[in-house]
Amino acid sequence: MTEFELQQQRAHNWRIAGNPVRTFEDARSFVDDVGLCLMYRERSLPVVATFLGAYAGSSENLPDAVHAFADPRTEPATELVVRLLRERAAFEINFSNGCDLIVSAALLPYFYALVGDHNPKAVPKVRTQGAVISPLAVTIFEAIQNEGPLSKAMLRDKVGREMSDAGLDRALNELRAVLKIARVNDREGQGAFWDVLYRWAPDAVKEGINISVPEAISALVSKYLESAVAAGQEDIEQLFSRVTSRSKVRDVVNALLAARELVWMPAGTKTLLRLTPAPEPRKPVSGRPVHG
Repeated sequence: MTEFELQQQRAHNWRIAGNPVRTFEDARSFVDDVGLCLMYRERSLPVVATFLGAYAGSSENLPDAVHAFADPRTEPATELVVRLLRERAAFEINFSNGCDLIVSAALLPYFYALVGDHNPKAVPKVRTQGAVISPLAVTIFEAIQNEGPLSKAMLRDKVGREMSDAGLDRALNELRAVLKIARVNDREGQGAFWDVLYRWAPDAVKEGINISVPEAISALVSKYLESAVAAGQEDIEQLFSRVTSRSKVRDVVNALLAARELVWMPAGTKTLLRLTPAPEPRKPVSGRPVHG
């Protein structure tokens, strides 16, 4: 496969080849197909689909999370994402630098297996999975658990009106990063509403608790490569190191190679990993049958 052919296949899969997402059904289909995507472009993760790119139908001039507010495509794309969240067709994970990872309902249990709590109703620990959980985040979790879904304004009434927007956002992001809460709606004039994930998506949480870490990584890597067509090992490790350790990702990739579920392939000047192609069906032998 040439580099050009690889880029063409990715562009088709990621809906940036002039085939934009415009309707709710388009959006649902896109998220189901790719499994996971960033909301906005992020320079450190170039080999990942973006929802804004799919909405635009192009990879040209896509903003990052910091500059997205000034892009006219951001508002209608965000409205589609909110509809997906409201219908439980997609979920968000606070990923990095203010850029959310949007995941399909089918992949949520695998992410939960990596970052979620085996006791989902428990108050989050001050430090979990390497992520810092502040006392304020604990207080917010308890408020949402007891009275959610709640908006930021409602939370401020519950935990203290003197709390800054930045502090509240930081605490919410801490809880989102470990899938303790989920954005479940966004209403004009009121903003986002949050609920505890175990109440909003109980089946996914229950399933995720029973999935092992290697099984979760294997499923996520496989779905990612299905969408990206092929990627370097560094790209895979960089992406999933946001939710688990690089060493665990590397071990799973090596196991998939040993099991021949992944193979190396040349793409231009690079050697990349891809899913092992399915064997082509054998052609029937032509000619008249021989009778005994």
